[in-house]
Amino acid sequence: MTPLDAPLNDASGDDAARDDAPSADAPTCSAKGCREAAAWVLAWNNPKLHTPERRKTWLACEEHREHLSQFLGVRGFLKDVVKLDEWEAPEGSQRP
Repeated sequence: MTPLDAPLNDASGDDAARDDAPSADAPTCSAKGCREAAAWVLAWNNPKLHTPERRKTWLACEEHREHLSQFLGVRGFLKDVVKLDEWEAPEGSQRP
């Protein structure tokens, strides 16, 4: 049996879902390969592509918030970092 054919379960052999895994409909972190629950919204825009009021969003878990913020910040794209449960998209941030 190859790793792709192996059943999906944890190391204990229990097929039950892990308690620390986010539910299927819960927002997850935008960091590559991360499947942790999102706790933060990073609002950004690229001024060469987007109007000033437009906000794109990335979601971040606690572990990746600083890294993703720095990535956007050094490019001048980061506009705001807000807790996910407090996020409200600003007026005009959606696509026309």
